[in-house]
Amino acid sequence: MEPIEVIRLINYALAIVFFVCYAYQIFYIAVPFFRRDKPHGQPALHRYAVLISARNEAAVIGHLLESLRRQDYPAEKLSLFVVADNCTDNTADVARMGGAMVYERFNSQLVGKGYALNYLLEHIHADYGDVFDGYFVFDADNLLEPNYVTEMNKSFSDGSRILTSYRNSKNFGDNWISAGYALWFLREAQFLNHARSLLGTSCAVSGTGFLFHRDVLRRCGGWQFFLLTEDIEFTVDNILAGERIGYCPTAVLYDEQPVTFRQSWRQRMRWARGYLQVFRKYGLRLLGGLFRKNGFACFDMTMSIMPAIVLTIAGLLANGAITVAGLCTGQNVGVALWSAAETLRNMYLFLLAIGALTTVTQWRQIRTTLLKKVLFTLTFPLFMLTYIPISFAALFRRVEWKPIEHTVAVSLRELQS
Repeated sequence: MEPIEVIRLINYALAIVFFVCYAYQIFYIAVPFFRRDKPHGQPALHRYAVLISARNEAAVIGHLLESLRRQDYPAEKLSLFVVADNCTDNTADVARMGGAMVYERFNSQLVGKGYALNYLLEHIHADYGDVFDGYFVFDADNLLEPNYVTEMNKSFSDGSRILTSYRNSKNFGDNWISAGYALWFLREAQFLNHARSLLGTSCAVSGTGFLFHRDVLRRCGGWQFFLLTEDIEFTVDNILAGERIGYCPTAVLYDEQPVTFRQSWRQRMRWARGYLQVFRKYGLRLLGGLFRKNGFACFDMTMSIMPAIVLTIAGLLANGAITVAGLCTGQNVGVALWSAAETLRNMYLFLLAIGALTTVTQWRQIRTTLLKKVLFTLTFPLFMLTYIPISFAALFRRVEWKPIEHTVAVSLRELQS
């Protein structure tokens, strides 16, 4: 068989596998257009602890605390806690001035958000006891709409023991990198988590802006999630325990995205490595869970953390190897190179369609100019395609948790204007 025929066969087989794995996410896109959220029952006023892990975040944490103080939820029902984790600036002082109870942590061996959250929760339990009904988790660079807690409380009162929220961005318009992140998170909110919620299956926690019940914390034995992607580990562990993670589309959070490719590379390589860690730890249990009551949620999480990048890298390696073999034997591989270019073009167009649909449907939520909305929709596929070398590098390089610098120091009022 000629190398070009082998390449075509491999690409055809990979396309079929991709479709089988991810056709359900295409169906997800239609769900929010045809289904509506159920009305809420009468909410109770629960008491919440807000958990914020901060490392050298003095520039931004004050604005988050201000947006928390401006919530329309009763202030006496909301307690703010910050763990200043290995800080070398005045994050702790800024947080105290912002009305938070601050615990300072210094540990250069156990590094990462998971360890910081566990430290914070242990101190809260020791100093306050088991008095909180639920725990919010935010990053120091976040901003919240004034009704955020009120809206989350409605879904919490309906019985959702774990909840995630609508994740918007503070700095969509900075450049193609920040916009790439922002569009991906908007797509995740509207066409993954919202669709999952409407269909009654489990959503996924994504980094920040989520809430969990104290009974969930008890079952977990504290915050015991220390992998590089502790949010995905938390999600998978709870789905395997039978929890259904809910979604609140009316609770809006703004997040700061990286703007340099170096920071983005480092962060996304940590994510890619973290997905591998989660699959290594939970993969067999997820596959076993396919045949249980929440089997679809286990399938969904498996597809979310593993096959896409593995299939992509396998395809690229196979195509590359056969092309090199063709060159070594003196065969014409121009058609093979054309086939690779055609594959990349198709990937670009598919990702462009996803980005364009997200931009159009979330147009009013995207805070930047019309020109940048259009321009960064066109660059969104390029941002996503950079995951290929990043994920490939994550397979072989040692990856450690490192903080991302946050510098977009704007208040909610300034963002809205």
